[in-house]
Amino acid sequence: MRFGKPITIIGVILIFFGVIFQFQGRGQLGPESSFMYYNKDWISNGMIIIASGIIIGGIGMFLSRR
Repeated sequence: MRFGKPITIIGVILIFFGVIFQFQGRGQLGPESSFMYYNKDWISNGMIIIASGIIIGGIGMFLSRR
């Protein structure tokens, strides 16, 4: 199917953003004036986004192989 590659790319982008959000929540990345900086909620939000990206990327890889 031709939708596999774009779905995989979307999954990788989600993983990338999830990692950024998690680091911002830990206070390791980004400006200190950001509302996400040292905000523990963004650590869990980042993990949820990473998990979603892994699932979506896996679906895209499965569709690419079919």
